Order: sequence, then C-alpha cells, then structure tokens
Amino acid sequence: MARRRKRKSRRRLEGRRILEQVPQFSIESGEDKPVTAARKFIHSEGIVPPALLLVRRNEHTTDRYFWAEKGLFGAQYVEENHFLFPSLRCMIEHPDKTAKVAISSH
Repeated sequence: MARRRKRKSRRRLEGRRILEQVPQFSIESGEDKPVTAARKFIHSEGIVPPALLLVRRNEHTTDRYFWAEKGLFGAQYVEENHFLFPSLRCMIEHPDKTAKVAISSH
C-alpha cells in the first residue's frame, strides 16, 4: 500500500523562510532543561529580540526556540503564526533588509 505524502502548509513554509533571516544561536542544554538553558543564555549574553535559539538536548535532539519581545516561544508555533509577531512583520514586508547571522556557543 502506497503512503500519501503529507501536505506542506504554505503558511508554515513562509514562516520558516522568515525565521531563516533571524540571528541564530546554538547552545548546549547541559544539566538544565532546554528552555531553562535558553533563558539563561539570553540573559547572560544580553540577546535582543528577534533571535532563534537552537538548544541541543542530546546527540539526537535539538529544540528550537524563538526569542521575541513578548517572551520565548517554540519555533514551530512561530512558523505557523509568524504574522502575530511585530519583529517579524518588518521581515515580511522588507525581506532584503535583513541579514542572517549564525553564532555558535558551547
């Protein structure tokens, strides 16, 4: 029996494209839970929104969080609802004015 391919949501794909333009930070969670590690990193480094945090939980799992003016959100939620975030609205209207920055911290 052939499996049907899952349909890709256009709204989520657009949100993913927008999030690719946001500065990204890769960190290890260490002993903390991933969201706690993300919050500690944000406060210790003084990261200003918008930013995407990739928190490596173990060798197989990486959690993605979006740091916005309103707080910390799961990246998948932000991909699906990117129009609710004012900091991403300017990227929707002017996609050429943003630059991608990748920073890794261990």
